[in-house]
Amino acid sequence: MGNKILVETSSFRDPAGHVFYKGSKVYRQVNQQYRNDFEFFLDSGLYDSLKEKRLIVPFQKVAKSHAICPSAYAVLETPKISFISYPYEWSFSQLQDAAETTLTIQKIALEHGMSLKDASAFNIQFTAGKHLLIDVLSFEKYKKETPWVAYRQFCQHFLAPLALMSYRDVRLNQLLKTYLDGIPLDLASSLLPKKTWLNFSLASHIHLHAKTQKHFAKIPDNVKKRTVKMSKHSLLSIIDDLSSAVKKLRLALTTSQWGDYYASFSYSAEAFSHKKRIVSRFLDVLAPGIVWDLGANTGEFSYIAAKKGMELIAFDADFLTVEKNYRTVKKDHMERIIPLVVDFANPTPSLGWENRERQSLISRGPADCALSLALVHHLAIVNNVPFEKIAHFFSHIAHALIIEFVPKEDVQVKKLLSTREDIFLDYHQNAFEKAFSSFFEIVAVEKIHTSARIMYCMKKKNHD
Repeated sequence: MGNKILVETSSFRDPAGHVFYKGSKVYRQVNQQYRNDFEFFLDSGLYDSLKEKRLIVPFQKVAKSHAICPSAYAVLETPKISFISYPYEWSFSQLQDAAETTLTIQKIALEHGMSLKDASAFNIQFTAGKHLLIDVLSFEKYKKETPWVAYRQFCQHFLAPLALMSYRDVRLNQLLKTYLDGIPLDLASSLLPKKTWLNFSLASHIHLHAKTQKHFAKIPDNVKKRTVKMSKHSLLSIIDDLSSAVKKLRLALTTSQWGDYYASFSYSAEAFSHKKRIVSRFLDVLAPGIVWDLGANTGEFSYIAAKKGMELIAFDADFLTVEKNYRTVKKDHMERIIPLVVDFANPTPSLGWENRERQSLISRGPADCALSLALVHHLAIVNNVPFEKIAHFFSHIAHALIIEFVPKEDVQVKKLLSTREDIFLDYHQNAFEKAFSSFFEIVAVEKIHTSARIMYCMKKKNHD
């Protein structure tokens, strides 16, 4: 990348400043119009308090000469977050934790005479086992007797999707892909069951809030400004009630399609143990820094890499499987692993303004290494994707691969073919090796004990 300047495509909406990259460094420009709020943010002790509690991305001021436009008041350098994830890729508990983090930050801000002007879920990221606010320009001075300007946004980004996931279907968080500023409250209200009207918090913050929005939209702005007042005590009560509502929501962990996969897979305990040893050895050969585990299930193989000090992004298409993985990662303090919901047959696309505001999965790569264990046969047989296309896609997302080939004689492949005609004449080991050899050098091959499955270690060609 050199010293080329790249402006973050998602930060154009905020007149207070924007993020840009120069070489491997991340900068945030603070514009002149945000000067007073920014100085108060520092002088009030709010930044120091949030930094001490590890609730905000840390920064340091650098020379103003780094600025990329004349409107700059200051330039900050921040650590680079290795992987940016989005709310529609999060499990229920991840979104719930991000919501609680946002409310905690708002309460601390009020203690220091400030308030969050944004409550976007996109402002929260997971890194080193913590949930961090990454937009350090999200605060404004608290104005006496004013309501929380970000209240509606919080309800749309957090409470509404969590309630829908809890009461209706965990997959409804995918609505956040369509509604990037949060699920409209009238839509959430119409989708939630009638019994949620008996829940005081959901009735207040979603159902009645939706009705109030419709009524409020008809009132002129100058009248709104004259009539809407709220004491700080009332504001804190609302925040406490939102926090209580978020914490009380639950997700039942029923058996999902792949959640019990390790208990019912087709090879023996000896084969599973040998597969772990192979993965461990191949990881030692490749020595990657960042690993993407594609189809991670509940994370058995992600843990192997994490214990070696590698950073893991553990993807799976099954929502409840990712939920289980996240709960385990959180309970066991495995700070190097971020479980996410991604279907590799339909990976996250670019979204938002000019299709550049939120990045596609491919745009956030490539990883140093990808683990693709018990995945290729699903892509090839369930989704009819030829080996050549799978190999080409993998060459875009990773510099190296640890990949498993599952032949037709395997029980799992037989199950996939049991309900359809076998049209996959090129589904065999030679075709697999030929396709991947177009993009990768095969470094090592090892058959799993007591199994027909074969493990490969590969490095991308023309990559140092």
